[in-house]
Amino acid sequence: MVRDGAGVVVTSGHVTARRTDYPGPVFSRNAPAPPPADDQPGYTRKGHRTPSRKEAEAARRRPLVPSDRKEAAKTQRAASREMRAREQQALQSGDERYLPPRDKGQARRFTRDVVDARRSLGEYFLPVAFVAILAMFLTQSNVQLALIVLVALYVIVFATIIDGFILSRQLKRRFAARFEAHQIPRGTVMYGVTRAFQMRRLRLPKPQVTRGQYPA
Repeated sequence: MVRDGAGVVVTSGHVTARRTDYPGPVFSRNAPAPPPADDQPGYTRKGHRTPSRKEAEAARRRPLVPSDRKEAAKTQRAASREMRAREQQALQSGDERYLPPRDKGQARRFTRDVVDARRSLGEYFLPVAFVAILAMFLTQSNVQLALIVLVALYVIVFATIIDGFILSRQLKRRFAARFEAHQIPRGTVMYGVTRAFQMRRLRLPKPQVTRGQYPA
């Protein structure tokens, strides 16, 4: 009978396992770990975690890379051109569906109608200023006439500023009578004053009311 270092007894060519004090089997340090049980929740037979339903749906919804990038870019450019064409047409017709975001909404439409229904000094400022500058250039040799033209130009500038202030007060009063405070986007008053300083034929969106046709 021979005892080896691993606790195994060899007797007459037979190998007998040595009795140990451990209640269960003892595994060697180099022995492979047992595979996870089939009934272990969240794992498959190969030991990988089973994806949840939400993860599976997210994987199916993942956007696919287009096979033809040039064709996809061409389609995107065509869609952008079509959208810009609709916006340009809406700026001419006033179609609310395709107007740019800064021009959409009942408050913005109401503001445009109020501004377009009145005569504002601001819409005449550019042509009058051009004439005044031309007159100053032609009267350089006459100091008195040049001074008169300069004073007239300053009067026009101050008059347009005062008219813009009056317009802003009118818009605020009309807003209070027509809309709630939360229905008026920020900057709507300045939107109307800026429009009043544009020549009527150059305004976009195009005016949809005539002179004196104020919205009810």
